[in-house]
Amino acid sequence: MLKQTPKPELTVWYNMRCPVCDAGISWQKRRLIEAVKAGRIEFRDINLEPAALGRFGASLEDIRRRLHATDAAGRLLVGADVAIAVWAVTPGEGWLAKLFGNPFALPLTRFAYDRFADLLYAWNRRKGRW
Repeated sequence: MLKQTPKPELTVWYNMRCPVCDAGISWQKRRLIEAVKAGRIEFRDINLEPAALGRFGASLEDIRRRLHATDAAGRLLVGADVAIAVWAVTPGEGWLAKLFGNPFALPLTRFAYDRFADLLYAWNRRKGRW
């Protein structure tokens, strides 16, 4: 009998061609090594599967611009909400999720993330990374 692999709690889609994004994800993977090995969390490069989130209306460019993730229930998370979800499951980083994800801070967290993501996206485009 084949053992069925459980669906990941979180699948994070990122842009490996962005050196800042790739470094951040590599760091998180190391922090979450046990969860990654167990299949509870996946990190996937959108450049290898550009249409992966098409059912949500998310294009390759959308995912190059901001982190996207799907949770175990099949819901889509975008931008700062992905970072908060990752922090929530990363040992020693739950406090970041609580600090930046609380109802009072969340609008500012999303605004700051989006502005940083816009700058990072523009920088990568100028550098010709895609």
